[in-house]
Amino acid sequence: MGKIVDLFQGIELTPLKIIKGEKGNVMHALKCTDVNFESFGESYFSTVVFNDVKGWKKHKRMVSNLIVPVGAVKFVFYDDREGSTTFGFFCEVILSITNYQRLTVQPGIWMAFQGASEDLNLLMNIASIPHDPLESIVDPVSSNNIIYNF
Repeated sequence: MGKIVDLFQGIELTPLKIIKGEKGNVMHALKCTDVNFESFGESYFSTVVFNDVKGWKKHKRMVSNLIVPVGAVKFVFYDDREGSTTFGFFCEVILSITNYQRLTVQPGIWMAFQGASEDLNLLMNIASIPHDPLESIVDPVSSNNIIYNF
């Protein structure tokens, strides 16, 4: 397994506000005025079973804006970009209600994620483009082409 580093170029964490309310909370996600807003293509939710891993996937054009409003999700990124200062390195980020942030991921970075809470794990992606199965590369974790010990 390669070295694990803090965030590398192409990955950005943005703290988000949770506004407490007597009848429920308001949880911010993304505004078109945010500095790292690219464009809007679609938004979707994905659940992740505890300890299960979804990945590896690398987008060619899509910018992902990942938020975890329920449960906890561990995101793992791998950098295979030639010429990058973090080539061959991994990056890990766990998002949850107690670490409520938006994770913005530029195209060209491998990503996998794992359910980290025994309860429901829910992530939302606000994608810069509509889903297009031809714009991403998928390499299942089971292939062992990217070696990482979840």
